[in-house]
Amino acid sequence: METNDLNPVQHLTEDECWDLLISSSFGRLALSISGEPDIYPVNFIASDKRLVFRTAEGTKLLELTVNNRVAFETDGVGRSEAWSVVVRGEARVLEKETEIEAADQLPLRPLIPTLKYIYVEIVPTAVSGRRFQLGPEPDRY
Repeated sequence: METNDLNPVQHLTEDECWDLLISSSFGRLALSISGEPDIYPVNFIASDKRLVFRTAEGTKLLELTVNNRVAFETDGVGRSEAWSVVVRGEARVLEKETEIEAADQLPLRPLIPTLKYIYVEIVPTAVSGRRFQLGPEPDRY
């Protein structure tokens, strides 16, 4: 679907979404425990149709073990357009030595000077995205 003045929103194909995920490295992880939502900023890498991030012991990891159903969003804003990709899926801690060794080979490092030994992957059940043409608000009347 083309964007235009009448419809400045374009729905992205799954392949377009994955291209944007691969080009991104920072997003937000949304979790819900007992009906209470939480959101965490995380740096990540998209690889093999999954998302991988590192974490340490704490609330985020505890919440993932209680409810592994998550949503993840990453986006970008330029001068004339913006985009957003949302991934819904299941998160799990990588525990097998071979999985951890493979994850260690990914170019994924913490953004802040902290030690994060735990790898988490999100296996998507749904991927969607939109691209937005930016501009002034049209005449309202």
